[in-house]
Amino acid sequence: MNSPLSQNTLTGAEAMVRMLDAYGVKHMFGLCGDTTLPLYDALFRLDHGITHLLTRDERHAAYMADAYARVTGRPGVCEGPSGGGATYILPGVVEANESSVPVLAINSDVSTTSHGRYPLTELDQVALFRPVTKWNASLDDAQRLPAMVRRAFREMMTGRPGAVHLALPFDTQKAPVTPDEIWADPRHQTFPALPVAPERGAIEATVDALVSARRALVICGGGVVLANAMAPLAEIAALLDLPVATTVSGQGAIAETDPRAVGVVGSNGGVASTRAIVEEADLVLFIGCRAGSVTTERWRNPAPGARIVHIDSDPAVIGANYPTEAAIVADARLALEAILAELKRRGVKGANDGMERAGAAWRKKLAAFEPLAASSETPIRPERVIATLQRLLGPDAIICADPGTPCPYFSAHYRWPSAGRHFITNRAHGALGYAMGAAIGAHVGRPDVKTVAVMGDGSFGMSVGELETVVRYRMPITFITISNGVYGWIKAGQRSGFGERFHNVDFTRTNHAAVASAYGLKSWKVEDPAELEAVLKRALETGEPTLVDIITQPLDEAAAPVSEWVA
Repeated sequence: MNSPLSQNTLTGAEAMVRMLDAYGVKHMFGLCGDTTLPLYDALFRLDHGITHLLTRDERHAAYMADAYARVTGRPGVCEGPSGGGATYILPGVVEANESSVPVLAINSDVSTTSHGRYPLTELDQVALFRPVTKWNASLDDAQRLPAMVRRAFREMMTGRPGAVHLALPFDTQKAPVTPDEIWADPRHQTFPALPVAPERGAIEATVDALVSARRALVICGGGVVLANAMAPLAEIAALLDLPVATTVSGQGAIAETDPRAVGVVGSNGGVASTRAIVEEADLVLFIGCRAGSVTTERWRNPAPGARIVHIDSDPAVIGANYPTEAAIVADARLALEAILAELKRRGVKGANDGMERAGAAWRKKLAAFEPLAASSETPIRPERVIATLQRLLGPDAIICADPGTPCPYFSAHYRWPSAGRHFITNRAHGALGYAMGAAIGAHVGRPDVKTVAVMGDGSFGMSVGELETVVRYRMPITFITISNGVYGWIKAGQRSGFGERFHNVDFTRTNHAAVASAYGLKSWKVEDPAELEAVLKRALETGEPTLVDIITQPLDEAAAPVSEWVA
């Protein structure tokens, strides 16, 4: 259709749509507002390949974009209006940025000519987003808009991926743009774009360190999955008989049914048997992992002085917490492929007892888990929920979990049968209310597999409005609420570290099934463990939006795999 300007020019809003389309953007998540009217009008009038999904909250639009990027390998795009729209979208932007997930957030803004004149919703968006993004800018000059959008894609897709933010003023959206400037760099359509190869000397030093070890351990962070480095990792593990552990974000780096897979280590999802493997290691290889407080149980494990080798695309990560014997600044896939080639060139085979050590850790973990998973106690034990879902879900299912009650149980006990992105949770900042929006984004990005969102009742209360979005778009997502009427993580901390002085952590239990039913979802409430499997099976197989409200044991009374509580 014709532009409201001459046929030789585009408006800024039209140019934005054309640029996103040129970069292959297929989906955009967002919420309307006064300052976004020109952009929405351009989306309506122009022919393009973008599907815009209306959300009920800007925060969840960003969470949707985050999970969408994780499952597709393409950038997630979200948008919202000025003022409150910018402040609401920010939590999802900072989570994506700190998790190295490429998300483009666009907030429309008041006209540049209104700055300083107290217009409604005026906000310094550039200042607001500067500390929480990889790069951000305000598109004050319409003629520069295409170049700035190209810069945004270049910044978020190269090096360590991350989130970028663009402010789009109202008058820029209506100003003329020359069509000749509308072009995209195809190298920045997927991530990681333009991956950096390792230095030869760093590869040799890393291989020297690995072959000198006898009880080495690999700990994989989310960077392994982001870089699609699973195949060379598995081959190196087999060649050197290395046990492979992961962080919570790194789950999917290796199939947890692999005989050398240790599972999650650290204070969230780690248990005594996995902690022992880290303690006994004579060398730890971190890959795509920041070696932060959770993974290392506050930098106690590995202990200070341990032999460390570190691979990461971000040079700032290496050496931040541990001195390194060898280090590689490179894309994880390219680094591991080079290590594998060097091992083969040398004819090296390892003797790290990886199968034996990993197998022993799993046997000890299962010995503690299986009696709880079979328990008929009420309230229902979280372990029984995990074991039931493990039986019912297919190997390609995606589970989105909030960071409260669900995260440690899934991280410790759900055994992912194949490598790849099957588990999504927000580990950078751990804000409650993530799983519902993430499940929507994951389903949009990978609609051919079953998506399940698991959340505590605290998280449900922070995201419930998006159930309307799910029903409106007829998404066959199954939501599970772990209902215990408490902010359980905090109460557990009050129990273990503050003399059981419980203050303002309990709340009234909600009938989540009734709430979901009011939104139009098929829903069930389960209190009897004997009914759990049949209800979950029905919910998973119905083929429409469903919710199962499970009355469970409070987290602070349970055997949660969180070391601060159980040590």
